[in-house]
Amino acid sequence: DSRFGRLETKTCGCVARPRDREAARQRDSETARQRPLTFLHMSNMSRTNPVLGAHPGAARCAFRPFWSNSLTMAPRVSLQPVSSGGRLCTPSILRVPVCPSRGPRANLGGVCASSGGDAASGGNAGNAEYRSRAPADIRVLVVGATGYIGKYVVRELVTRGYDVVAMAREKSGIGGKASKEDTVKEFAGAEVVFGDVTDVESLKEVGFAADKKPVDVVVSCLASRTGGIKDSNLIDYQATANAMNAGRERGAQHFVLLSAICVQKPLLEFQRAKLRFEKELMGAGDITYSIVRPTAFFKSLAAQVEIVKDGAPYVMFGDGTLAACKPISERDLASFIADCVVMEDKKNKVLPIGGPGEALTALDQGQMLFDLTGRKPWFFPVPVAVMDGAIGLFDWLASIFPSLEDSAEFAKIGKYYAVESMLQMDANGRYSAELTPSYGEDTLEDFFKDVLENGLAGQELGDQAVFGINKE
Repeated sequence: DSRFGRLETKTCGCVARPRDREAARQRDSETARQRPLTFLHMSNMSRTNPVLGAHPGAARCAFRPFWSNSLTMAPRVSLQPVSSGGRLCTPSILRVPVCPSRGPRANLGGVCASSGGDAASGGNAGNAEYRSRAPADIRVLVVGATGYIGKYVVRELVTRGYDVVAMAREKSGIGGKASKEDTVKEFAGAEVVFGDVTDVESLKEVGFAADKKPVDVVVSCLASRTGGIKDSNLIDYQATANAMNAGRERGAQHFVLLSAICVQKPLLEFQRAKLRFEKELMGAGDITYSIVRPTAFFKSLAAQVEIVKDGAPYVMFGDGTLAACKPISERDLASFIADCVVMEDKKNKVLPIGGPGEALTALDQGQMLFDLTGRKPWFFPVPVAVMDGAIGLFDWLASIFPSLEDSAEFAKIGKYYAVESMLQMDANGRYSAELTPSYGEDTLEDFFKDVLENGLAGQELGDQAVFGINKE
């Protein structure tokens, strides 16, 4: 490829220049007897050469020299000797293209440097080729596009100039009320396609259509609507795996996953389903990844805003200090996810992320609401034992009536969020606000102010609503 200068290989099934092939073989033979060697071993290619990355023929390659006389030398490139078969190999002069800045809030420090991927695993892992293109030439497929976070991600990617494909159901949104026409209108600037993410063939035919431009990056914002047992395994695991596997088959190079920070302590079915997929994604080898684990969303803390405004007490479990979080807005989270499309420092990493400011307990959130409304604080504490009793009851009923297993799971979800913090854990398994990165500009206080003034339009919780509050 002329973009990467001259490339030659041993006869191993990889690409070789037909011109001067005999001369190259003679030169290789002569150079192999000299020290230091000027070959790069393919098993180290993804670490040593961030431009070419891995190659499907890696497992068959013994050596692969690479150099260029035509590209601008990127600053701060470290060419470290690599070991090959017990021999120390020193790479010859390597020149890589400087990577331009990508989109708003992105901070790419000049050079696209890959640290992930293993060439020995083959496929596209470590291949940074698409990252050197302009956003308009990078095709990004978003699955889960009509979900609460997905719709913001689509808009953010369109704003940054990417070639965006938004995949949706024909009837989407809360209760399936949005028609195809509604979805197309909502995602102006994106190509909207309709299919079924639970059907891998539908994904291939619609999301990765062979007669269209190949998809470079898959962004999954898929999430179970209810957290029920069957729905969690169908969506958080199987549908997400379908998107990954269809992408791998059609040549996608990178997968951005919207996960959750609570998978650190997996006591619930949706957490186990997410972790199961995370493990498969990290072990795939032929596609790079960014796993985004956000803390609480603003919308998940919004259910009591209007009822407190109307004069009701603020309900909390225990004394309100059992758990804390660093909530992040949908806009800031979408921006962070968009950063993951091309930013090298987010490749092949698990990325916990929270919003700006300090961690907030339920007591802090309630006090904030009373301060904003000018009302005298009125808290209604609920003993955690109440949740324990409900869980025990539903577990017993589910053992007799299996159809009630989701009801038992919902009770467990309620307790989990009451007593477990949405923060990064330290090495000793303790939640730490200091270890939870902050990102963005939007604060929960500003969000509460907006909801008090303008209501919750656009923040509907749907099936995730608690006790029917804010369901529509």
